[in-house]
Amino acid sequence: MWEGQLVLADGGWRVIAPHFRGVDAGKGDPPTVSIDDYAADVIDLLDALHIDQAVIGGLSMGGYTAFAILRHAARYVQGLILADTRAEADAPEGLEGRRKMLDLVQSKGAAAVAEEMIPKLLGETTRRSRADVIDHVRSLVLANSPEAIAGSVRALMSRPDSTPLLPTIHVPTLILVGAEDTVTPPPLSEKMHHAIAGSELTVIPGAGHLANLEQPDLFNAALARFINHRL
Repeated sequence: MWEGQLVLADGGWRVIAPHFRGVDAGKGDPPTVSIDDYAADVIDLLDALHIDQAVIGGLSMGGYTAFAILRHAARYVQGLILADTRAEADAPEGLEGRRKMLDLVQSKGAAAVAEEMIPKLLGETTRRSRADVIDHVRSLVLANSPEAIAGSVRALMSRPDSTPLLPTIHVPTLILVGAEDTVTPPPLSEKMHHAIAGSELTVIPGAGHLANLEQPDLFNAALARFINHRL
């Protein structure tokens, strides 16, 4: 998913894109119980690599994981990148949608999840003109087992509300959102921007919920400006 952002290493930054447990056919990984499991895995990786501070970034569920890292180990966070995500926990209708997704993946598998989610994940511009991106996102979903997808859904369902955390964030923060994102629409990013003092907000035109895949050049340009001028 983050392959297109590895090019940022050409600017002298060390770029690490870890897999979440179970993702991309990660056989033998422990089951996922909560979003804190993903955060703990990232923290363990930083420790294993002897990294004391890092710019922590995530998109969608990765943003929820970034919030969890802030809650449990804020000392690691030198800067923060929140892409196509939100601070709020799931509302009742969101929880109902997650339950339906669990039923779908358990009854029909990853392929059914891909067909259900791709129209929601990708913006109208991408769906109309970027068949290559559609195929790539489908392959990313299909690379996961039903068990891994179900674990991610359960982690999403149980995540806490991170809204109270926002005013306590005092590191350089970049918020990005696709202009066509209907999963975490731009107004939610605007709310985070207003709540996090000194944060920057970039809206990516022609992108939906997967802005880094849909408009990688614009996404990377925003990242490069941020890390080169704010950190």
